Amino acid sequence: MKKLLTFVLCLVTVGLMAQIDVRRTTKDNDLKLSALPYYNYGKGLGLTSPDSIFQFNIRFRMQNRVTYMQEEDQDATIDGQVRRLRLRFDGYVGDPRFLYVIQLSFAPGDVGEVKEGENINIIRDAVLFYRPSSNWSIGFGQTKLPGNRQRINSSGALQLTDRTINNARFTIDRDFGLQVHNLNEYLDRFSYNLKGAISIGEGRNSTDEPDNGLAYTGKVELFPFGAFVKDGTNFEGDLVREKTPKLLLSGAYQFNDKARRTQGQLGNDLFGKRDMHAILLDGMFKYKGWSAMWAYMQRIANNPVTINPEDATDIQYVYTGSGFDYQLSYLLPSDYEIIGRFSTQKVHKDIQALAPDQQQYSLGLTKYIWEHAFKAQLEFTLDDFDYYGGRSMYDWYVRFQVEIGI
Repeated sequence: MKKLLTFVLCLVTVGLMAQIDVRRTTKDNDLKLSALPYYNYGKGLGLTSPDSIFQFNIRFRMQNRVTYMQEEDQDATIDGQVRRLRLRFDGYVGDPRFLYVIQLSFAPGDVGEVKEGENINIIRDAVLFYRPSSNWSIGFGQTKLPGNRQRINSSGALQLTDRTINNARFTIDRDFGLQVHNLNEYLDRFSYNLKGAISIGEGRNSTDEPDNGLAYTGKVELFPFGAFVKDGTNFEGDLVREKTPKLLLSGAYQFNDKARRTQGQLGNDLFGKRDMHAILLDGMFKYKGWSAMWAYMQRIANNPVTINPEDATDIQYVYTGSGFDYQLSYLLPSDYEIIGRFSTQKVHKDIQALAPDQQQYSLGLTKYIWEHAFKAQLEFTLDDFDYYGGRSMYDWYVRFQVEIGI
């Protein structure tokens, strides 16, 4: 027992010493990766070799939640689950300009249902970055594409317990490929970022038969009043209480050639390939505890409905349509935050007989204990579904969630 305690004490001591070393050696190399931002209150647990040839940082985060749900004409239900459980490793090897990021997921909601003949989606990110200067970043591997703001941000940096209904339907998410980012952010003057990617278009962990269709993504980010303090675009809410107004305006476009899935990088397999176009526009404003966000998302595809050639009743369709998101919050001096969000989603006429239009209303209260790294969230959400033919249905839920991580 004494030997075990001695061994544990040595590990803790080494970890603390290494963490101090990481802070010293990474002052100008903070692993700020625009393709994969995360909320970083501290530095996690890190190890750096004495000769600084390699660096290894480890982080985790966990979301535990309980939800009371009421669907129209159904009995109320109570659900408790670990919504997200993630491990992230990052650092460099040989040279601080060569960075790596690995992120693994273990919760059922992250991994998804295990189906015969399909992959287990444990790997979320596995990507190598080359950063020749503070302005340029080149990535190769699997990670998030430069899409809409809320999708790029970590789910641990959200004000409410989940992203919007439009994120669920129209996002372009993770993919394997090559990304190039040109970053020009300055706190005190106009700034901009340019981002581009060429990827396989099939989503994460795809092992489908190769084809000649790729996805092409481009994005522009504008900061009229300068960059946000502490990379404030990478987390929701004005936790730093910006002393001067800060504004982000961004737009992204993707063409996914010969896509195989109903939502491009996400969704079920189609019975025929389809070309898809995605348009993603965002805005974010922060000032003295106030935060406002808005977004527009659209997916376009010709002939979106596909039919199983062996069973005419078996249909899969591209989720085409558009939606708007609006979100407003205020952070009180006590670190309680009040959040309101409204989303509206309208499906394209080609699939209106197969999917409803939807409106979602959410009201949330968050207590930040250790900023986004440790927080408690309470949320009420109402969903309004409008089906083809005039039928409407309402669902609502109340949810309590605790997030903790390093």
